[in-house]
Amino acid sequence: MKFPTGYTYAAIYAGIRKQEKNDLALIVSTPPAVAAAMFTRNMVQAAPVRLARKNLASSKGRVAAVLINAGNANCATRTGDRVALLSTRAAAKALGCRADHVLPCSTGVIGVELDPNLLTGSLTPLVAKLSPDAFEDVANAIMTTDTRQKIAWEEVSCEGGVVQVVGMAKGSGMIQPNMATMLAFVMTDAVVKADDLDAMLERAVERSFHSLTVDGDTSTNDTTLLLANGASGIKPRGRERDALADAVARVMESLARQIAADGEGARKLIVIRAAGFRNRKEAARIARAVANSPLVKTAIAGSDANWGRILAAAGYSGAVFDPRDVDVRLQQTLVCRKGLAADYDEPALKAKLDASEVEIEILHQREGKGEARFFTCDLTEGYIQINGSYRT
Repeated sequence: MKFPTGYTYAAIYAGIRKQEKNDLALIVSTPPAVAAAMFTRNMVQAAPVRLARKNLASSKGRVAAVLINAGNANCATRTGDRVALLSTRAAAKALGCRADHVLPCSTGVIGVELDPNLLTGSLTPLVAKLSPDAFEDVANAIMTTDTRQKIAWEEVSCEGGVVQVVGMAKGSGMIQPNMATMLAFVMTDAVVKADDLDAMLERAVERSFHSLTVDGDTSTNDTTLLLANGASGIKPRGRERDALADAVARVMESLARQIAADGEGARKLIVIRAAGFRNRKEAARIARAVANSPLVKTAIAGSDANWGRILAAAGYSGAVFDPRDVDVRLQQTLVCRKGLAADYDEPALKAKLDASEVEIEILHQREGKGEARFFTCDLTEGYIQINGSYRT
């Protein structure tokens, strides 16, 4: 994996977590990057989300650093705004940049006060650790209930040379993005105009984080950032710019798949495809409903080809269709033909459903152009064990 030029990274243990594991991280761009961002639409929004929005507006979309803490969401607390403001000001002072060029992000438990001294007192040693080789240190530091880091990388060849795209994300539970995902940071060293970067982000998020659910919950802290610092000096144009947009989308799609595969308590990644419906919106409604169905998710956990649950979820999704025009496939095996049971080898299909990745297809036979794909995971007893004791 090659990293884009102009970015440095650092992580440190600041004492926010109970266990001694890095919980404060920093991503720095030199020069400051052009930024595109999406945040949660949850009406309850963490203080760092509110301040990040404000700073992006004040800086006209320029970002020199992203300060991330794990172990505390800094949300629904009495001092949240003050903590976010003090920590970004301290980071700016330590880095020698404008305060509104620093974006704060937090992840962890909601409703617990966060001591600002834990953040501000750790910034000098954190800045001292900045290195272009510490990317994975940050990817690990931002994890909470994640069992593994989520990273992805692409490169794009242009007439002037090669530009890099790299991304990291965290997320395992409380995942059904509404404008973004839990935390995701994607960086490139290409020269990209702000309008083009916004378009790249919107397109990439639609096919990645907006097509992802673990448990149907939308976080209070959702933040996705796409940064382009131009440090390579290469400005993709025309088809090169399209290739860069595709690379950004592939990185985010990979991160979304990794989040789904690492869903809390999950053993299986589920990829749902709905096709042939009136339009993409209708197809997406169906795919999302199936992805969020506890009955579908538990059936897949038990390798049970219970296609009736899939058809039922499609039926209550809000999409308009005739069930008599719908086929369902599991692992490419036809289990439902025109809304009725199809003949298939049950033991053979059960063995296929034991795989770590399961494909569900809901196919409308009227040849509409609407198609959507969704990523989710199975639902096991592990989800209850994790979330039944998250605070304690």
